[in-house]
Amino acid sequence: MSRPMGRPARGAQPGGVRRVKVTSPQTRLALARGHRRHPQLLPLPAPADAEAARAVFAAQRRTALRTVALLGAVLFGTSGTIAALPVLDRVSLGGVPLSWLVLAVATYPVLLVLAFRHVRRTERVEDRAGPGGGP
Repeated sequence: MSRPMGRPARGAQPGGVRRVKVTSPQTRLALARGHRRHPQLLPLPAPADAEAARAVFAAQRRTALRTVALLGAVLFGTSGTIAALPVLDRVSLGGVPLSWLVLAVATYPVLLVLAFRHVRRTERVEDRAGPGGGP
């Protein structure tokens, strides 16, 4: 059977070159083995456990919202301070403008403290909940 002139063969590019599927050797080996772990279904929690999990999640969400608000206050506050005090651009310390030092040196320790506080608070919420208890 011949095909009409001007139409490429099935799977071929318009220039006549066939496409080739390229995979890594690890992928080919994994596919050749063919065994995939079947996911284990977790047992459904008791209604009391589900309610406790919702309460922990809500408490952690409140903590996250507080952390994001503080993060925004730090970042926008730093930018606002630099914009409100243009003298920070004119004052230099070791040849580096003070505004740059505020951004590069003062902001990151504050962000690190915020991150540590957030993690500690969320862990405390989980610890208070305990195995099967509420917050």
